[in-house]
Amino acid sequence: MKKEDLRIIFMGTPEFAVETLQALVENDYNVVAVVTQPDKPVGRHQTEMQPSEVKKYAVVHGLPVLQPEKMKDPAFIEQLRSYHANLQVVVAFRMLPEVVWAMPEYGTFNVHAALLPKYRGAAPINWAVINGETETGVTTFFLDHDIDTGRIILKKHFPIPDEANVEYVYDGLMHLGAQLCLETLEAIVAADGHPYTEEQGARSKEQEDGSDISHAPCPLPLAPKIFKETCQIDWTKPAKKVYDFVRGLSPYPGAWTTLIAPDGKETVLKIFKTRKTGRAAGQVCGTLAVDGKSLLVACTDEWLELVELQLAGKKRMQATDFLNGMKQVADSHVK
Repeated sequence: MKKEDLRIIFMGTPEFAVETLQALVENDYNVVAVVTQPDKPVGRHQTEMQPSEVKKYAVVHGLPVLQPEKMKDPAFIEQLRSYHANLQVVVAFRMLPEVVWAMPEYGTFNVHAALLPKYRGAAPINWAVINGETETGVTTFFLDHDIDTGRIILKKHFPIPDEANVEYVYDGLMHLGAQLCLETLEAIVAADGHPYTEEQGARSKEQEDGSDISHAPCPLPLAPKIFKETCQIDWTKPAKKVYDFVRGLSPYPGAWTTLIAPDGKETVLKIFKTRKTGRAAGQVCGTLAVDGKSLLVACTDEWLELVELQLAGKKRMQATDFLNGMKQVADSHVK
């Protein structure tokens, strides 16, 4: 078959998905419709409706846009069928019911920001950095009944430098995912639309089973959705763990702690960047110390330097500016 034979419906919502949609359009793939989340109310009175980044791109390029409230809505299902798509591409979207993902003749594949089967779930980029991984990547796979368990088509690897935060990895995987999507489409075209089995020229394969792909005793790491409480820093962990935790949530949603002043007043403090010192702490975890122009906090093994932070209601700032405006910092602590 030829690429012109594909009729593609694209599904996605955030900026991460736009890069892939743009790659499809610029490489002359026939995107017959785009499915994205409904517009969200924003503003002080929630009266202004904000479209998703994917919708913004689709509208500019004249692509039909579908925004179902419920993916099983019969009216939406019929509308989806009316485009006669033979392939669906999903990037950073919601979970699909079988009636949707099984609809196209050639199936539905997802671009996932991790090296499956590791980091199945909603926040794979954050958790890879939080866990101190030195490598991650992107995977394309066919959707099935369970979350992120379908047949793998292709993978691309991406190194994570020790100083990188989640924004760096997000940007890298966003571009890499678009490249991998194009390669996946080429593989589907080469296999006449069916890269499922060896008899059909398959490039897809079942994900490996078992508790761990490297035969180590620990289970596969997962990537559950991140909530506010997930982002609270635990200062009783080793400094390296806290360092990775902070960069795995920076700049968004941001790791946080509670700053407790000498008079007992508590203030939420977001921390966006830290620096390892290698200096043994020997203090109660959460103890703050000032060393010249450096603000330090004691972890279970070492001092960790706070570099960029933000007090509730204030702007993000360098720790040096924070010290200039705060009195009795060394008599305060965090928890």
